[in-house]
Amino acid sequence: MSKAGTQILTLEGLRFDANLGILEHEKEAPQPILVDAELNLGTQPLLPRDDDITHVLDYRKVRRIIIEECTAVHVNLLETLIGKLAHRLMQLPGVLGVRVRIVKLRIFEDCEVAIRVETGLW
Repeated sequence: MSKAGTQILTLEGLRFDANLGILEHEKEAPQPILVDAELNLGTQPLLPRDDDITHVLDYRKVRRIIIEECTAVHVNLLETLIGKLAHRLMQLPGVLGVRVRIVKLRIFEDCEVAIRVETGLW
């Protein structure tokens, strides 16, 4: 029986308001976005060495970083925001790869607009 496996930390459907966009109404008020993130933590033991949160990547920290990075300043382009976020998540200890998707929920009445970035090892 295997004693290790590839571990992927996933946050899905994180919704909050961000200062994002080039249109006048987007510059005047935040708009709702949705963020999905996957972090490749590589090969990990199936059981951590102990049951202590300090020995794993705390998903509360990942959530906080996503919200902080997306709300820190107004960003014109979704491409800029997702690049900044992917770069920041790649800096976390033990993260080998990042997949991030950001959705602008209300840009059009008939669809959502999203960009997805994958970087690092998968």
